[in-house]
Amino acid sequence: MALLIQNVVVIDPTSPFHGQQVHLLTDGKQVLQVAANMAPQAHDTFDAAGAMISPGWADPFCFFGEPGYEYRETLHSGSAAAAAGGYTHVLLLPNTLPVMDNRSVVERLRTHRGPVQLQAIGAISQGAAGKELAEMYDMAAGGAAAFSDGCEPVQQSGIFLKALEYVKAIDKVLIQRPDDRSIAPHGLMNEGPLSVQLGLAGRPAIAEELAVAKAIDLALYTGGKLHLTGISTAASIQRIKEAKKENKSITCSVTPHHLFFDETRLEGYHSNFKLDPPLRSPQDVAALKAAVLDGTIDCIASHHLPQHTDHKRLEFEYAKPGMISLQTAFAAVATAIPEAGAEKLVALFTNARQIFELPPASVQEGSAADFTLFRMNERWAFQPKHNKSLSHNSAYFGQVFTARPIGTITQSGLHLGPA
Repeated sequence: MALLIQNVVVIDPTSPFHGQQVHLLTDGKQVLQVAANMAPQAHDTFDAAGAMISPGWADPFCFFGEPGYEYRETLHSGSAAAAAGGYTHVLLLPNTLPVMDNRSVVERLRTHRGPVQLQAIGAISQGAAGKELAEMYDMAAGGAAAFSDGCEPVQQSGIFLKALEYVKAIDKVLIQRPDDRSIAPHGLMNEGPLSVQLGLAGRPAIAEELAVAKAIDLALYTGGKLHLTGISTAASIQRIKEAKKENKSITCSVTPHHLFFDETRLEGYHSNFKLDPPLRSPQDVAALKAAVLDGTIDCIASHHLPQHTDHKRLEFEYAKPGMISLQTAFAAVATAIPEAGAEKLVALFTNARQIFELPPASVQEGSAADFTLFRMNERWAFQPKHNKSLSHNSAYFGQVFTARPIGTITQSGLHLGPA
């Protein structure tokens, strides 16, 4: 059955309808017609009432528990959360059980059918242990969109250099969450006056900044494509800005929570604010926001990391890091940086499609059905009843936002988030 989306404003610079309010007709596979007005006829209809439509959003750094940790998140529950958050494509971390370090595990994702297209991030090293390279060529042939050791960033320079050379040969991107684990490995929060005041062991910014510098130097040396994710400090941003002048293949992303929260949220010792990297100083947050606006930060990465309640309802020292964030990512960024505007926000949530060479999408006739619906200037609060994830480790429950994802339009239909 064809679907007619009425009264929707197009936010897509690649579309001839950019900035216009239109009606869009899709047969479930592609766009049949876009026009200023269309009669409903026999179509299913959805009146978007001035909502906005853009190419489908993509997330480049997300953890679903399946296989091995299904009690934290399954492919089904994670896809439901992603669709409710406006995503049509999600790249999944390899830190499952078994680790996605070979073609057979990567290809398993191809059998999944749902509202979101899932693609594997293949492990750089065997078992994501950082010692020996995994079979990246085979995984690329099996559908891996990129390569990373995910939550366990590669520490050995020699291994990382070889990986950069390897991905250059197969034209893929290496994703690194920069962190020198030899520096304060047991730190619990950003190192500074507040960590001393709260009596919590610090994680210094230099641990990230040294890892950023090393990854960039190796990327410049090899010419391999590098994506740095989870950037959290002002000095990291400055180093990346300089590196981009030398190599356009270096890209980066920031999480929604590092734009929305800062280290002062830890004064209540709430474990949902325990993250990796840790929340940084207000000055760092201001630098990240500025980097979003000036284009240094290429895209938003959710760093969706479900944790079971038993791993969060503990003393802060023993709780596991991470936060679920797929459903709140867009709202958090839009609220944290209101001056960004719809077009900039869409770029931040769709640029991963270009960086990782995902299928193109555009709001025009003949294009594949792959779109996100959202509203700007709508106040709403994320409540536990809205949560689609199996886990509940969100610091956003009760938080009032000023923009909202409505849902997605894909080849599996119209998927609306909870009201």
